[in-house]
Amino acid sequence: MVRHIITGVMMSCAALCAAHAQDTTPPQNVQLQQHEIAKGEPARWTQPDTTKAQQERTLRKEIGAALAEAKQACQKGPAAERGACMKEAQATYQRDLANMPQLLAQSQTSQQ
Repeated sequence: MVRHIITGVMMSCAALCAAHAQDTTPPQNVQLQQHEIAKGEPARWTQPDTTKAQQERTLRKEIGAALAEAKQACQKGPAAERGACMKEAQATYQRDLANMPQLLAQSQTSQQ
């Protein structure tokens, strides 16, 4: 009986988290994405980063975009949890920046 209750609660939490996780792309990015997609796939999407500097720049952009999406998701969440959510998002951002050398090494290993 308790197992069924716990399973139900977990499923409810998962559904709630999924609902909050949807559509976390900032509105200005959505408009830009729609505009770019309408014009077709930009050439830069298929051009690999060939230098370490290019790879680092792309990774920094991705980490920054993840932070922006996390912050927006925090803003959509309950006010009581917002501060903790923002701290966690910032901590993840800092951790990802600190782990950039390892992340770059992993991406190079997976490309080979």
